[in-house]
Amino acid sequence: MNRNVRLAGLMVLAAAAGGALAALLVRDQITRHRRDLFSPNALRRLAALGHMGREEASVDHIRLLRDFIAWEPRRLLRDRARAIVGRMVGEVRATDPELDPA
Repeated sequence: MNRNVRLAGLMVLAAAAGGALAALLVRDQITRHRRDLFSPNALRRLAALGHMGREEASVDHIRLLRDFIAWEPRRLLRDRARAIVGRMVGEVRATDPELDPA
């Protein structure tokens, strides 16, 4: 019984270490490629959208993402960018109703 508990504990520890390593690798990829919005690599563009989604809303960011939406060939990435633009437009209008990011 004691041996089984120890083995189960080691397996849980190994799974946790593997999950932590995977999270670090994904985070590294996002950090490294966060500004590759117009990269030929779709994964880099996705990482860049993840970065843009955490950025503070600004008219410049909205314009950049609208250019990206017009350029992006993949529907999934365009839809993600549209969602980010929608959030940013709402934030900009909430802070300054006279400012129209359109």
